[in-house]
Parts: sequence; C-alpha cells; structure tokens
Amino acid sequence: MQNAGSIPLRKFGKADVQISALGLGGHHLGSAEAEHIAIEIVHRALDGGVTFFDNCWEYNRGKSEDWLGKGLKGRRDSAFLMTKVCTHGRDASLATQMLEQSLRRLQTDHLDLWQIHGVSFQNDPELFIRPGGAAEALLKAKKDGKVRFLGFTGHKDPEFHLAMLKTGFPFDAVQMPLNPFDGNFRSFEQQVLPELTKQGIAPLGMKPISGHGEPVTKGVFTAEELLSYAMSLPVATTITGVADLAILEQNLKIAQGFKPLSDSQMQALRARAKPYAGDGQFELYKTSIKYDNPEARLAHNFPLDLQSVEVEQMVHATQNTGRPYPPVTGSPGV
Repeated sequence: MQNAGSIPLRKFGKADVQISALGLGGHHLGSAEAEHIAIEIVHRALDGGVTFFDNCWEYNRGKSEDWLGKGLKGRRDSAFLMTKVCTHGRDASLATQMLEQSLRRLQTDHLDLWQIHGVSFQNDPELFIRPGGAAEALLKAKKDGKVRFLGFTGHKDPEFHLAMLKTGFPFDAVQMPLNPFDGNFRSFEQQVLPELTKQGIAPLGMKPISGHGEPVTKGVFTAEELLSYAMSLPVATTITGVADLAILEQNLKIAQGFKPLSDSQMQALRARAKPYAGDGQFELYKTSIKYDNPEARLAHNFPLDLQSVEVEQMVHATQNTGRPYPPVTGSPGV
C-alpha cells in the first residue's frame, strides 16, 4: 500500500499488513458543510499519507458512509477501510443486512475491517456471542470474503472490553478511547491495552481530543499535545474526526514525521490531566448517556438522550415525536 505522505506506518496486530499511525474518523466526516468538502477531505487525507478510514453504518444516518465511498471512488486500493455494525443484541441476519448496506454506500465489495459498534452494556458480550448473534454474522462475512478482519469498539467501560475478549471470539482489532484523561480514569490504557498487546490484537485508539475538542477549546491542552500522547501509545493507529480541511491540515502536520514522546513526557501529560479526570468532565462518553449509541439503547429498551445529534437525526428521518420506539426487528432502514 503506497503512502504518499510521511505519516509512519504501523503493523496491524498479527497480520502482515501496515496502516497509517493516524486514521480519519467517519462521524465528523458526515458533519462537513457539503459533500464536495467531505470528498476533498478524503482526497487530501490520502494524499497526506492517511490510509486508515473509520466509519459506521449509523453515522449521520448513512451519510458518512456515502460520502466516504464517494471520496474513495477510484482510490479504494489506497485505503484500509473499516466500518462498524450496530446490532446490539439483535440477530445475525440484521448484521448481514447492515453489512450489505454499508458495502453499497462505500462503493466496495469488501471491508478491510468490520467491527461491532459501541459495546456499552454488561450483557453485550453475552448477546454478541450467543447462538444466532452477531458473532455468527461476522465469521460468515469473513469466510465469504466480504471482510478481511474483525473487531469491536466501545468507549464506556474497560470491563466491558475485557468481557468481550473473554468470549474467546478471534478478534483482530479492538477500538477504544485513549488520551491523557483516560490514563487516569476508568482507564482503557491501563486495563485493556496491555491485554491486546499480549494477545497480538491490533489496538485502535480513538477520541484523542476527547471526541469534540473541549480540552483544546478550554485551554487545558493543545491538539498537538493530545494527538502526540495518543500516537505515542503502542497502538496500530489513532483515529480522530475531521469535518473541515483546516483541522485535517493541522492533524497531518502533527502526524507527518511524528516521533513518539518519552516516558517522562507522557507522564507529565497524564499529571496535567489528572485534576480534570476524576469526574470524567472531558470523557462524558464514559459517565453519561450523552454519547451513547442510540441504536444500542433502543435495542436494550433504555431511554434516549433526546438532545443528542444522532437521536435528532432519527426523529427527523422517521418524522416521529422523539419518543423512544421499540427495537427494530426487521429491515434496519436508512
């Protein structure tokens, strides 16, 4: 895989594959001002050396996948393409339907990585691995050549990640939030990352700037400090969202020619984060329902955060009142 820029390449777990140390997040891509800007972001990312592209079936009600597919058209071979599936306890047949929809939107016949999206509840591992559950859909998709690698993601609690690993499923990758705040609080860095390294599973970092950049806008850290911290961890890639070209250029500049921080520099950043970390104020995805996946909460019959962007999109798409509706059991729709 050619890398036009100078972003370091890293090994993807045990596989004989390398990916860029910086990845492009899919959720923010769908928030770009217009489709042509999103396509330009994808093209510029590729030209700048990014090879890893993140997405999810539900992001922006399919718009993120659609725009990424248009951006990668004609350049698919230059990308390590990942998307996620939002079954959350529903059966394997729904996961397969979602995969087919994702492939159409992304304009490809296969994914490099397909992941379970947002493991957030104690019974998610049990629901995933049960007979007829999503695990069966993942294994079949890999056997059929529609996906190369399999994984799961989540940002709620390290214990849920460890429980997923204990199911014995042959995961190739695991995605989790990694930043200086996480290093002090309900820490994926301290609890999950060592286990992935031990098992040879590719660790994928996300939310290096806490998801929406509040630590930067509030003057606690710079974007360069946070990205440098996350990229200095023993991860295959660090995924960060981009909705405009200026942010992308900032991130490319940080990643190109990147050199890892020393242990003492890493510890200094963790120490600076510690006063803010104890109540999770910059990691609300761990402590509140604000960033909970609405598909997951619906599948578990839990109430929704009606102020969240994803729920507002659901309400608009279905033209309902915003009251939670029963779990989807048939076609997932778009």
